Amino acid sequence: MFGAFRVSTPALGGLLWKNPWRLSATRKSRARERLRNVDELIATVAATSTSSTASPHSTILQRALALPTERQMSARDKYTTFSMRSKGYRKSVHKVPKWTRLTLRENPRGF
Repeated sequence: MFGAFRVSTPALGGLLWKNPWRLSATRKSRARERLRNVDELIATVAATSTSSTASPHSTILQRALALPTERQMSARDKYTTFSMRSKGYRKSVHKVPKWTRLTLRENPRGF
């Protein structure tokens, strides 16, 4: 009822996680900045790696070099990712857990 132990909206089954349904302009710019930082890091590692022998690290580097850069990605790929359970098979990238630490640049062909 009233007082210290009154019922709140989350307790009644309402909105618990306040996650906006669309990315704000600042979150978009920071996402683009993170993509550019990763591109710069990959380019730096590729420039400094002088060994041409096959090693586990070289295969990881080759796979990283095969990823599209931020400038090559479409806006659709920058801000959304494939989701089998979402309507239209795409969902906003900020709805993915730990999306700032994952590489979400690869999507199935056609999506």
